[in-house]
Amino acid sequence: MSVDSENLVIASGNPGKLAEFQQLLGPLGLNVQPQSDFGVSGVEETGLTFVENAILKARAASRASGLPALADDSGLAVDALSGAPGIYSARYAGVAEGGESQDKANNAKLLAALKDVAEGERTARYWCVLVYLRHADDPVPLIVQSDWKGDILAYPRGSGGFGYDPLFWIPECGMSVAELSGDEKNRLSHRGRALQTLMEQFNQ
Repeated sequence: MSVDSENLVIASGNPGKLAEFQQLLGPLGLNVQPQSDFGVSGVEETGLTFVENAILKARAASRASGLPALADDSGLAVDALSGAPGIYSARYAGVAEGGESQDKANNAKLLAALKDVAEGERTARYWCVLVYLRHADDPVPLIVQSDWKGDILAYPRGSGGFGYDPLFWIPECGMSVAELSGDEKNRLSHRGRALQTLMEQFNQ
């Protein structure tokens, strides 16, 4: 499979995700455009899984742009919370402002939910599902997924990244995701590795 166009619409309105995709895809010579360039602000995520929601987002972006679309649906699954916040990660706290205010509210709710959970029992995974559609009615979307294991800290550390990154501790690195450089995060993260798998599929 190969990329069908040098132009690709990213089905996301999340500035952090868009920046990471541009860093990862730019060197491949792809012209990455956010869905906002085509008047798409978002899609109702009615799916019950990351895969379902990613397909919904990719289809809406491809239909609006007329371009191949790449959608990401990702989130945090905490073992002690039975996988929550899961598909609701971005709107866990129910705050509508978005951006940094949303991240802080989500992080605060997560810390409150884990306040009685011991340090050794705060294991979690970041999950990323990527869906590539050649066109809006593509019957065979390309789907890849990857995860990133870590632990949830009792307090935030670092100023980089976005979302739950200040709370997500990587034991082998001895730091939170928010303390990693952008290059380190792209190399190690669930999103970076999922995208690498996707590129390998393109080259087959």
